[in-house]
Amino acid sequence: MGGWWRPSRPFGTHTAGQAGAGFGTSRDPSRLVTFSDAVFAIAVTLLVLEIHPPDDFHALLRSLGALWPSYLAYVITFLLIGQVWVNHHVMFDHIRVADRMVLFLNTLLLMDIAFLPFAASVLSDAFHAGAGQRTAVVFYGLTLELAALLFNLIWHHVRRGRHLLGDTIDDAGARSVGHRFRLALLWIGAGAGIGAVAPVAGVAVIAAFIPFYWLPVRGEITRSDRNDGAPSR
Repeated sequence: MGGWWRPSRPFGTHTAGQAGAGFGTSRDPSRLVTFSDAVFAIAVTLLVLEIHPPDDFHALLRSLGALWPSYLAYVITFLLIGQVWVNHHVMFDHIRVADRMVLFLNTLLLMDIAFLPFAASVLSDAFHAGAGQRTAVVFYGLTLELAALLFNLIWHHVRRGRHLLGDTIDDAGARSVGHRFRLALLWIGAGAGIGAVAPVAGVAVIAAFIPFYWLPVRGEITRSDRNDGAPSR
């Protein structure tokens, strides 16, 4: 047994690659982040493939203008995935080691992100067709809602007992990040709910999520960054 299991050490004493107090062996999260970055990059690249050139080149300007639902879905989804990528880094900047539960939940998150280009395509096609918009907005919103839920699950897991968090963030900062992630659940859920009644309004609520969540999270700045920026005495 000693070859595959080592007893956990108190917080602050074990290093990456050693077992922590989490679910399964703990690992350095750098490879997880690198793999995640690749999935984010592929997802945003796939978005543009859903914008198809118009068939009618005799009225090209009008045909290009008629593609506005595709442009809108592309812009909103690209910025949302970019936002997820930024907040993913905010989260993993403070995760010192990743256990199997973090790996599993992050895999589900990436699966959902890879699905977003399809949800965006359904959204744009529904507005092109002038039918099914309510269902399309709810479907799109629920896809984003799942990503928000998985963010919350990952952060809740790593905060529990702080055995996976590093010393770059204190308890107040961890709570602040958690509040931001929980607000995302309510915001996206509200957009999906409104979209079930008024599709355009639902898309507007989801789009309004973008500028707010690009703002820095209070407490996300690491202790070392704060110390580096402090004036010398």
